[in-house]
Amino acid sequence: MKNIGILGSTGSVGKQALEVISQYPNKFNVKYLTCNTNYKELIEQTILYKPDFICVADETTYNTFKKYVKSKSIKHKYEIRRLESLTKDEDIDIVLNAISGYQGLEPTLNVLNSGVDIAISNKESIVQAGHIVTKLAKKNDVNIFPVDSEHSALWQCMIGEDKSTIKRLILTASGGPFRLLDKNKFNKITKEDALKHPNWSMGNKITIDSATMMNKGFEVIEAFWLFNIDINKIEIVVHPQSIIHSMIEFIDGSIKAQLSVPDMRLPIQYAFSYPERYELKNSIQNDFSQLRRIDFEPVDLDKFKCIKLAYDAIKLGGTYPVVLNVANDVAVNLFLNDKISFLKISETIMKVMEKHSSINKPNINDIREVTKWTENFILNIYN
Repeated sequence: MKNIGILGSTGSVGKQALEVISQYPNKFNVKYLTCNTNYKELIEQTILYKPDFICVADETTYNTFKKYVKSKSIKHKYEIRRLESLTKDEDIDIVLNAISGYQGLEPTLNVLNSGVDIAISNKESIVQAGHIVTKLAKKNDVNIFPVDSEHSALWQCMIGEDKSTIKRLILTASGGPFRLLDKNKFNKITKEDALKHPNWSMGNKITIDSATMMNKGFEVIEAFWLFNIDINKIEIVVHPQSIIHSMIEFIDGSIKAQLSVPDMRLPIQYAFSYPERYELKNSIQNDFSQLRRIDFEPVDLDKFKCIKLAYDAIKLGGTYPVVLNVANDVAVNLFLNDKISFLKISETIMKVMEKHSSINKPNINDIREVTKWTENFILNIYN
């Protein structure tokens, strides 16, 4: 049986991970659960899944949470711990980092330092500190299991292959809700429009990242670090049906692809069960008789400027990916709070990158300082 910790258990990925775990009570045991502010849902999960430890990471919510816990009748005994102590717990087999945004970096580093395998949904950890994350994993002989459907697909296609025979990695993109929208109408996009993804059910932040296609830019950077592949060999193609999750082309011209109906439980379960495969219960069956066509389209970089910004950031190196990541988080938050328009998301990121003086081979303290600089720079613009 594997002991599993979930960082961000009340979010979309965290909830689906618990669905997977509940199907295999004899294979998976929930060691701990954490949330940021949604403590009421965390308590409900505690009653249902009976973890040993729980944690509310947000400092301002923590005291309210402790008072709330006393008013609940929970027969199961558990302990409330702080996030840092949980992520350093070595009595665990695998941790899922499903925290949203750049604040997921420190927990990722703590897990890797504890020598525990990590299933990573928090792509921002790798975007802003890929050189540190991958080096730390190698040093501590820790596995990083990708949970994003695209990187899980690449991982599955790569198993048993000689990496030197890979010609290119091809990440597929649904194109989001604005794939067919004329560029001249982007200035009229509302928050409600941007939160309507055609294929996937996700949290608000990642849904907006899909609408701007920054999520695909992040995935390019993540693939660069996870698979140690030349950035010029990582490409994106729009595939509206989201049936093919990624492909690998080899030097002989052959291509391997991983296909399935869009269901985040599949890559989550594979990360938990690897190297085994378990039946995914209550899943939508693949019915190729109903799949009339599979379409591919080039990415319109003029419409979706965030993708180019991501390529620029990883090619420039240094702390540019940190600025890209943090600026995107702050800008998306401003958009979700009706402070800026949809088009201002990419414009804001571009403006910050233009003003940034990069640090070569940044350490964690450098990343923290650049994070604060980026936050302050943007807040000064809009305050």
